[in-house]
Amino acid sequence: MDGDSEAKTPLLAVAGKMLGGSGRRSRSLSRGYSVNSLREEFVSRLPDKVRSAADLESVSLIDFSKTSALTPGEKEYYGKQVATLKSFEEVDSMLQSDEIEEDLAEQAQQEGAMKISNYANVVLLAFKIKSGSIAIAASTLDSLLDLMAGGILWFTHLSMRNINIYKYPIGKLRVQPVGIIIFAAIMATLGFQILVQAVEELVEDDDSENLTTSQMIWLCTIMLSATAVKLALWLYCRRSGSDIVRAYAKDHYFDVITNVVGLVAAILGDKVCWWIDPVGAIVLAIYTITNCVACGTSAPPEVLQKLTYLVIRHPQVKRIDTVRAYTFGVLYFVEVDIELPEELPLKEAHTIGETLQIKLEKLPEVERAFVHLDYECEHKPEHSVLNRLPRNQD
Repeated sequence: MDGDSEAKTPLLAVAGKMLGGSGRRSRSLSRGYSVNSLREEFVSRLPDKVRSAADLESVSLIDFSKTSALTPGEKEYYGKQVATLKSFEEVDSMLQSDEIEEDLAEQAQQEGAMKISNYANVVLLAFKIKSGSIAIAASTLDSLLDLMAGGILWFTHLSMRNINIYKYPIGKLRVQPVGIIIFAAIMATLGFQILVQAVEELVEDDDSENLTTSQMIWLCTIMLSATAVKLALWLYCRRSGSDIVRAYAKDHYFDVITNVVGLVAAILGDKVCWWIDPVGAIVLAIYTITNCVACGTSAPPEVLQKLTYLVIRHPQVKRIDTVRAYTFGVLYFVEVDIELPEELPLKEAHTIGETLQIKLEKLPEVERAFVHLDYECEHKPEHSVLNRLPRNQD
Protein backbone atom coordinates (compact mmCIF):
# COMPACT_ATOMS: atom_id res chain seq x y z
CA MET A 1 0.00 0.00 0.00
CA ASP A 2 3.00 2.32 0.27
CA GLY A 3 2.72 4.97 -2.40
CA ASP A 4 0.57 3.04 -4.87
CA SER A 5 -0.93 6.27 -6.17
CA GLU A 6 -1.43 9.93 -5.34
CA ALA A 7 -4.89 9.07 -4.02
CA LYS A 8 -3.30 6.81 -1.41
CA THR A 9 -0.88 9.38 -0.06
CA PRO A 10 -1.12 9.19 3.74
CA LEU A 11 -3.51 11.76 5.11
CA LEU A 12 -0.94 13.30 7.43
CA ALA A 13 1.60 13.71 4.66
CA VAL A 14 -0.62 16.56 3.52
CA ALA A 15 0.50 18.51 6.59
CA GLY A 16 4.14 18.28 5.64
CA LYS A 17 4.65 14.73 6.96
CA MET A 18 4.93 16.06 10.49
CA LEU A 19 2.25 14.12 12.34
CA GLY A 20 3.42 10.58 11.90
CA GLY A 21 6.65 10.32 13.86
CA SER A 22 8.67 11.42 16.82
CA GLY A 23 11.80 12.75 15.12
CA ARG A 24 12.96 16.25 14.26
CA ARG A 25 10.88 18.39 11.90
CA SER A 26 12.22 21.47 10.17
CA ARG A 27 9.57 22.36 7.61
CA SER A 28 7.35 25.35 8.27
CA LEU A 29 3.85 24.65 9.50
CA SER A 30 0.79 25.83 7.65
CA ARG A 31 -1.88 27.60 9.68
CA GLY A 32 -4.70 26.13 7.56
CA TYR A 33 -4.49 22.53 8.69
CA SER A 34 -7.44 22.16 11.00
CA VAL A 35 -9.33 18.88 11.17
CA ASN A 36 -11.85 20.35 8.71
CA SER A 37 -9.20 21.17 6.11
CA LEU A 38 -7.59 17.76 6.60
CA ARG A 39 -10.98 16.12 6.11
CA GLU A 40 -11.57 18.10 2.91
CA GLU A 41 -8.12 17.17 1.63
CA PHE A 42 -8.74 13.54 2.50
CA VAL A 43 -12.05 13.54 0.63
CA SER A 44 -10.48 15.20 -2.42
CA ARG A 45 -7.89 12.41 -2.62
CA LEU A 46 -10.36 9.54 -2.37
CA PRO A 47 -10.48 7.44 -5.57
CA ASP A 48 -13.69 7.41 -7.61
CA LYS A 49 -14.58 3.86 -6.55
CA VAL A 50 -14.70 5.04 -2.94
CA ARG A 51 -16.48 8.32 -3.65
CA SER A 52 -19.35 6.52 -5.36
CA ALA A 53 -20.00 4.33 -2.31
CA ALA A 54 -19.32 6.80 0.50
CA ASP A 55 -21.32 9.53 2.19
CA LEU A 56 -18.83 12.36 1.87
CA GLU A 57 -20.88 14.66 4.10
CA SER A 58 -19.94 12.56 7.14
CA VAL A 59 -16.54 11.04 6.38
CA SER A 60 -15.91 10.04 10.00
CA LEU A 61 -18.97 7.77 9.84
CA ILE A 62 -17.86 5.90 6.71
CA ASP A 63 -17.39 2.17 7.25
CA PHE A 64 -14.90 1.16 4.55
CA SER A 65 -15.16 -2.49 5.61
CA LYS A 66 -18.58 -2.56 3.92
CA THR A 67 -17.35 -1.01 0.65
CA SER A 68 -17.15 -3.89 -1.83
CA ALA A 69 -15.03 -1.96 -4.36
CA LEU A 70 -11.96 -1.97 -2.10
CA THR A 71 -9.42 -4.70 -1.47
CA PRO A 72 -8.85 -5.81 2.16
CA GLY A 73 -5.61 -3.82 2.27
CA GLU A 74 -7.33 -0.68 0.99
CA LYS A 75 -10.14 -1.06 3.53
CA GLU A 76 -7.60 -1.24 6.34
CA TYR A 77 -5.70 1.75 4.96
CA TYR A 78 -8.69 4.06 4.63
CA GLY A 79 -10.08 2.84 7.95
CA LYS A 80 -6.89 4.01 9.68
CA GLN A 81 -7.17 7.40 7.98
CA VAL A 82 -10.73 7.85 9.26
CA ALA A 83 -9.64 6.78 12.76
CA THR A 84 -6.95 9.48 12.63
CA LEU A 85 -9.53 12.11 11.69
CA LYS A 86 -11.69 10.99 14.61
CA SER A 87 -8.78 11.38 17.03
CA PHE A 88 -8.20 14.93 15.75
CA GLU A 89 -11.88 15.71 16.23
CA GLU A 90 -11.55 14.48 19.83
CA VAL A 91 -8.68 16.92 20.36
CA ASP A 92 -10.75 19.84 19.03
CA SER A 93 -13.79 18.94 21.12
CA MET A 94 -11.62 18.48 24.22
CA LEU A 95 -10.11 21.94 23.82
CA GLN A 96 -13.54 23.53 23.47
CA SER A 97 -15.39 21.82 26.33
CA ASP A 98 -15.36 21.75 30.12
CA GLU A 99 -14.75 18.15 31.14
CA ILE A 100 -15.09 18.38 34.94
CA GLU A 101 -18.61 16.95 35.04
CA GLU A 102 -17.70 14.32 32.45
CA ASP A 103 -14.68 13.25 34.54
CA LEU A 104 -16.86 12.86 37.66
CA ALA A 105 -19.39 10.80 35.72
CA GLU A 106 -16.64 8.61 34.26
CA GLN A 107 -15.10 8.07 37.71
CA ALA A 108 -18.50 6.99 39.08
CA GLN A 109 -18.88 4.58 36.16
CA GLN A 110 -15.44 3.08 36.85
CA GLU A 111 -16.19 2.51 40.52
CA GLY A 112 -19.58 1.00 39.66
CA ALA A 113 -18.00 -1.38 37.14
CA MET A 114 -15.44 -2.59 39.69
CA LYS A 115 -18.08 -3.12 42.39
CA ILE A 116 -20.37 -5.07 40.04
CA SER A 117 -17.43 -7.21 38.89
CA ASN A 118 -16.40 -8.09 42.44
CA TYR A 119 -19.97 -8.90 43.55
CA ALA A 120 -20.48 -11.10 40.48
CA ASN A 121 -17.23 -12.97 41.18
CA VAL A 122 -18.36 -13.73 44.75
CA VAL A 123 -21.72 -15.14 43.62
CA LEU A 124 -20.29 -17.17 40.72
CA LEU A 125 -17.56 -18.65 42.92
CA ALA A 126 -20.13 -19.84 45.45
CA PHE A 127 -22.16 -21.63 42.76
CA LYS A 128 -19.23 -23.15 40.83
CA ILE A 129 -17.80 -24.95 43.88
CA LYS A 130 -20.50 -27.65 43.62
CA SER A 131 -19.23 -29.12 40.29
CA GLY A 132 -16.84 -32.11 40.05
CA SER A 133 -14.98 -31.47 36.77
CA ILE A 134 -11.30 -30.51 36.63
CA ALA A 135 -12.03 -28.14 33.74
CA ILE A 136 -14.75 -26.53 35.83
CA ALA A 137 -12.33 -26.56 38.76
CA ALA A 138 -10.03 -24.43 36.61
CA SER A 139 -12.90 -22.03 36.14
CA THR A 140 -13.68 -22.14 39.88
CA LEU A 141 -10.10 -21.32 40.83
CA ASP A 142 -10.27 -18.59 38.23
CA SER A 143 -13.24 -17.06 40.07
CA LEU A 144 -11.36 -17.29 43.37
CA LEU A 145 -8.36 -15.52 41.91
CA ASP A 146 -10.70 -13.00 40.30
CA LEU A 147 -11.63 -11.95 43.83
CA MET A 148 -7.98 -11.65 44.84
CA ALA A 149 -7.06 -9.76 41.69
CA GLY A 150 -10.18 -7.62 41.99
CA GLY A 151 -9.15 -6.69 45.51
CA ILE A 152 -5.69 -5.73 44.25
CA LEU A 153 -7.07 -3.55 41.47
CA TRP A 154 -9.59 -1.94 43.82
CA PHE A 155 -6.80 -1.17 46.29
CA THR A 156 -4.68 0.46 43.58
CA HIS A 157 -7.69 2.52 42.47
CA LEU A 158 -8.21 3.81 46.03
CA SER A 159 -4.47 4.45 46.43
CA MET A 160 -4.44 6.68 43.36
CA ARG A 161 -7.37 8.70 44.67
CA ASN A 162 -5.96 9.30 48.18
CA ILE A 163 -2.82 11.34 47.54
CA ASN A 164 -0.65 13.27 49.97
CA ILE A 165 0.74 15.91 47.62
CA TYR A 166 3.71 16.56 49.92
CA LYS A 167 4.67 12.90 50.22
CA TYR A 168 3.85 12.02 46.59
CA PRO A 169 4.39 15.26 44.62
CA ILE A 170 3.81 13.63 41.21
CA GLY A 171 0.82 11.55 42.29
CA LYS A 172 0.44 7.77 42.52
CA LEU A 173 -0.55 6.77 38.99
CA ARG A 174 2.35 4.30 38.94
CA VAL A 175 0.46 2.24 41.51
CA GLN A 176 -1.92 1.33 38.68
CA PRO A 177 0.56 -0.66 36.54
CA VAL A 178 1.89 -2.34 39.70
CA GLY A 179 -1.62 -3.60 40.45
CA ILE A 180 -2.09 -4.80 36.89
CA ILE A 181 1.28 -6.61 36.94
CA ILE A 182 0.32 -8.39 40.18
CA PHE A 183 -3.02 -9.23 38.60
CA ALA A 184 -1.29 -10.79 35.58
CA ALA A 185 1.14 -12.70 37.82
CA ILE A 186 -1.74 -14.22 39.80
CA MET A 187 -3.54 -15.28 36.63
CA ALA A 188 -0.35 -16.83 35.22
CA THR A 189 0.09 -18.75 38.48
CA LEU A 190 -3.45 -20.04 38.11
CA GLY A 191 -2.71 -21.28 34.60
CA PHE A 192 0.45 -23.09 35.67
CA GLN A 193 -1.32 -24.75 38.62
CA ILE A 194 -4.17 -26.04 36.48
CA LEU A 195 -1.71 -27.22 33.82
CA VAL A 196 0.20 -29.32 36.37
CA GLN A 197 -3.00 -30.76 37.86
CA ALA A 198 -4.40 -31.73 34.45
CA VAL A 199 -1.15 -33.38 33.34
CA GLU A 200 -1.05 -35.38 36.57
CA GLU A 201 -4.57 -36.66 35.94
CA LEU A 202 -3.67 -37.68 32.38
CA VAL A 203 -0.54 -39.51 33.57
CA GLU A 204 -2.47 -41.38 36.27
CA ASP A 205 -5.00 -42.53 33.62
CA ASP A 206 -7.75 -42.58 36.23
CA ASP A 207 -11.31 -42.64 34.90
CA SER A 208 -13.36 -40.62 37.38
CA GLU A 209 -17.01 -41.31 38.19
CA ASN A 210 -19.65 -39.92 35.83
CA LEU A 211 -21.85 -37.05 36.92
CA THR A 212 -25.42 -37.76 37.93
CA THR A 213 -28.32 -36.20 36.04
CA SER A 214 -28.91 -33.62 38.78
CA GLN A 215 -25.20 -32.74 38.85
CA MET A 216 -25.16 -32.31 35.06
CA ILE A 217 -28.25 -30.04 35.16
CA TRP A 218 -26.69 -27.99 37.96
CA LEU A 219 -23.41 -27.78 36.06
CA CYS A 220 -25.01 -26.58 32.82
CA THR A 221 -27.27 -24.08 34.59
CA ILE A 222 -24.47 -22.50 36.60
CA MET A 223 -21.92 -22.38 33.77
CA LEU A 224 -24.37 -20.94 31.24
CA SER A 225 -25.56 -18.37 33.77
CA ALA A 226 -21.95 -17.47 34.61
CA THR A 227 -21.15 -17.09 30.92
CA ALA A 228 -24.11 -14.76 30.37
CA VAL A 229 -23.17 -12.63 33.40
CA LYS A 230 -19.51 -12.40 32.38
CA LEU A 231 -20.44 -11.51 28.80
CA ALA A 232 -22.63 -8.66 30.04
CA LEU A 233 -19.86 -7.43 32.37
CA TRP A 234 -17.33 -7.56 29.52
CA LEU A 235 -19.56 -5.43 27.30
CA TYR A 236 -20.02 -2.94 30.15
CA CYS A 237 -16.40 -2.66 31.32
CA ARG A 238 -14.68 -2.51 27.94
CA ARG A 239 -16.18 0.95 27.22
CA SER A 240 -14.31 2.53 30.12
CA GLY A 241 -11.30 4.79 29.63
CA SER A 242 -9.64 3.44 32.78
CA ASP A 243 -6.90 0.84 32.36
CA ILE A 244 -7.98 -0.81 35.60
CA VAL A 245 -11.58 -1.24 34.43
CA ARG A 246 -10.31 -2.49 31.06
CA ALA A 247 -8.26 -5.05 33.00
CA TYR A 248 -11.56 -6.23 34.47
CA ALA A 249 -13.05 -6.30 30.96
CA LYS A 250 -10.22 -8.47 29.68
CA ASP A 251 -10.68 -10.81 32.62
CA HIS A 252 -14.44 -11.06 31.97
CA TYR A 253 -13.75 -11.88 28.32
CA PHE A 254 -11.29 -14.54 29.44
CA ASP A 255 -13.95 -15.94 31.78
CA VAL A 256 -16.45 -16.24 28.92
CA ILE A 257 -13.94 -18.38 27.01
CA THR A 258 -12.96 -20.49 30.02
CA ASN A 259 -16.59 -21.09 30.96
CA VAL A 260 -17.55 -22.24 27.46
CA VAL A 261 -14.47 -24.43 26.98
CA GLY A 262 -14.75 -25.78 30.52
CA LEU A 263 -18.42 -26.67 30.10
CA VAL A 264 -17.87 -28.39 26.74
CA ALA A 265 -14.86 -30.31 28.10
CA ALA A 266 -16.78 -31.37 31.22
CA ILE A 267 -19.77 -32.65 29.23
CA LEU A 268 -17.65 -34.48 26.64
CA GLY A 269 -15.40 -35.88 29.37
CA ASP A 270 -18.45 -37.25 31.18
CA LYS A 271 -20.41 -38.56 28.18
CA VAL A 272 -17.75 -39.42 25.55
CA CYS A 273 -14.21 -39.95 26.88
CA TRP A 274 -12.80 -39.12 30.33
CA TRP A 275 -9.50 -37.62 29.10
CA ILE A 276 -11.28 -34.76 27.29
CA ASP A 277 -11.85 -33.08 30.66
CA PRO A 278 -8.14 -32.75 31.64
CA VAL A 279 -7.21 -31.88 28.04
CA GLY A 280 -9.71 -29.03 28.17
CA ALA A 281 -8.12 -27.91 31.43
CA ILE A 282 -4.67 -27.94 29.77
CA VAL A 283 -5.97 -25.80 26.90
CA LEU A 284 -7.41 -23.30 29.38
CA ALA A 285 -4.15 -23.23 31.34
CA ILE A 286 -2.04 -22.54 28.25
CA TYR A 287 -4.50 -19.83 27.17
CA THR A 288 -4.25 -18.23 30.61
CA ILE A 289 -0.45 -18.19 30.64
CA THR A 290 -0.27 -16.84 27.07
CA ASN A 291 -2.62 -13.95 27.85
CA CYS A 292 -0.71 -12.99 30.98
CA VAL A 293 2.71 -13.08 29.30
CA ALA A 294 1.58 -10.77 26.46
CA CYS A 295 1.59 -7.64 28.61
CA GLY A 296 2.95 -4.12 28.07
CA THR A 297 2.55 -1.51 25.32
CA SER A 298 4.41 1.54 24.05
CA ALA A 299 3.14 4.75 22.48
CA PRO A 300 1.82 3.89 18.98
CA PRO A 301 2.11 6.26 15.99
CA GLU A 302 -1.55 7.22 16.39
CA VAL A 303 -0.79 8.78 19.78
CA LEU A 304 2.10 10.79 18.31
CA GLN A 305 -0.16 12.01 15.51
CA LYS A 306 -2.78 13.13 18.00
CA LEU A 307 -0.20 14.96 20.13
CA THR A 308 1.36 16.67 17.15
CA TYR A 309 -1.99 17.78 15.80
CA LEU A 310 -2.74 19.46 19.12
CA VAL A 311 0.57 21.35 19.05
CA ILE A 312 0.25 22.29 15.38
CA ARG A 313 -3.08 24.00 16.07
CA HIS A 314 -1.42 26.77 18.10
CA PRO A 315 -1.05 29.83 15.82
CA GLN A 316 2.27 31.01 17.31
CA VAL A 317 4.16 27.75 16.77
CA LYS A 318 6.42 28.16 13.73
CA ARG A 319 7.85 24.65 13.60
CA ILE A 320 7.92 21.44 15.61
CA ASP A 321 11.36 20.09 16.40
CA THR A 322 10.50 16.95 18.35
CA VAL A 323 7.49 15.05 19.64
CA ARG A 324 8.11 12.13 21.97
CA ALA A 325 5.70 9.99 23.98
CA TYR A 326 6.93 7.16 26.16
CA THR A 327 5.33 4.94 28.75
CA PHE A 328 5.90 5.66 32.40
CA GLY A 329 3.23 3.52 33.98
CA VAL A 330 0.05 3.04 32.01
CA LEU A 331 -0.09 6.57 30.63
CA TYR A 332 2.50 8.50 28.65
CA PHE A 333 5.10 11.11 29.43
CA VAL A 334 5.21 13.59 26.54
CA GLU A 335 8.09 15.81 25.43
CA VAL A 336 7.55 18.47 22.78
CA ASP A 337 10.19 20.84 21.35
CA ILE A 338 8.72 23.76 19.43
CA GLU A 339 10.12 26.78 17.60
CA LEU A 340 8.63 30.19 18.36
CA PRO A 341 9.38 33.54 16.67
CA GLU A 342 12.79 34.84 17.72
CA GLU A 343 11.44 38.30 18.56
CA LEU A 344 8.63 36.96 20.79
CA PRO A 345 8.80 38.38 24.36
CA LEU A 346 9.72 35.91 27.10
CA LYS A 347 6.39 36.42 28.87
CA GLU A 348 4.39 35.45 25.79
CA ALA A 349 6.66 32.49 25.05
CA HIS A 350 6.24 31.21 28.60
CA THR A 351 2.46 31.55 28.34
CA ILE A 352 2.42 29.58 25.08
CA GLY A 353 4.51 26.78 26.56
CA GLU A 354 2.37 26.59 29.69
CA THR A 355 -0.85 26.61 27.66
CA LEU A 356 0.35 23.77 25.45
CA GLN A 357 1.42 21.78 28.50
CA ILE A 358 -2.03 22.12 30.07
CA LYS A 359 -3.74 21.13 26.82
CA LEU A 360 -1.51 18.08 26.37
CA GLU A 361 -2.14 16.92 29.93
CA LYS A 362 -5.90 17.10 29.33
CA LEU A 363 -5.61 14.22 26.87
CA PRO A 364 -6.65 10.92 28.50
CA GLU A 365 -3.47 9.18 27.31
CA VAL A 366 -1.09 11.68 28.95
CA GLU A 367 0.10 11.69 32.55
CA ARG A 368 2.57 14.56 32.27
CA ALA A 369 3.80 16.79 29.43
CA PHE A 370 6.94 18.88 29.01
CA VAL A 371 7.10 21.67 26.43
CA HIS A 372 10.55 22.98 25.47
CA LEU A 373 10.80 26.33 23.70
CA ASP A 374 13.43 27.40 21.19
CA TYR A 375 13.93 30.02 18.46
CA GLU A 376 15.43 27.63 15.87
CA CYS A 377 15.48 23.90 15.10
CA GLU A 378 18.85 23.42 13.40
CA HIS A 379 20.93 22.62 16.50
CA LYS A 380 22.12 19.20 17.62
CA PRO A 381 19.98 17.22 20.08
CA GLU A 382 20.15 18.83 23.51
CA HIS A 383 20.01 15.61 25.51
CA SER A 384 22.04 12.44 25.05
CA VAL A 385 20.56 8.99 25.57
CA LEU A 386 22.41 6.97 28.20
CA ASN A 387 23.20 3.37 27.31
CA ARG A 388 24.62 2.49 30.74
CA LEU A 389 24.24 3.58 34.33
CA PRO A 390 26.78 6.13 35.58
CA ARG A 391 29.40 4.93 38.02
CA ASN A 392 28.95 5.81 41.65
CA GLN A 393 31.04 8.75 42.69
CA ASP A 394 32.89 8.35 45.99
